Amino acid sequence: MLLYAIPLTRVVQLTVDDLFRDGEDVFLRLGEPPSPVPEPVASLLLDYIAARDIMNTAINRASRWLFPGRRAGQPCRPDHLSELLNEIGIPAAAARGAAIRQQLLEMPAPVVADALSYHDKTAARLLREGGGGWNRYAAGEHGTSP
Repeated sequence: MLLYAIPLTRVVQLTVDDLFRDGEDVFLRLGEPPSPVPEPVASLLLDYIAARDIMNTAINRASRWLFPGRRAGQPCRPDHLSELLNEIGIPAAAARGAAIRQQLLEMPAPVVADALSYHDKTAARLLREGGGGWNRYAAGEHGTSP
């Protein structure tokens, strides 16, 4: 959530298969292409998968969810994950908002909007609120010449 500003409703839908290694690099499949996961987050996620504590219950023994829930075959609920984050000092909504604003300072608003499935106007408003620029960026396909 903090790295890629994805909502908790999407985070809880991730499976252990969405996190994978390619040589020394670790990737998270949020879409195509998969997103690189920088250190130390990559190691933390890999260690978490190896030691998920809820896996010792009979209902979740074979769960492929990255964050398995308390019900058999179900992922963790977004509100429960939000509570867990709050308990360790990470206010989920504010943290995600900060992550989005940081991305908008580093990348053009249309790119962030497309990657996060935001409306262009929402991304532009967040960019203005955050004091960013990118007003000379031309959105659209840049891989082909006119």
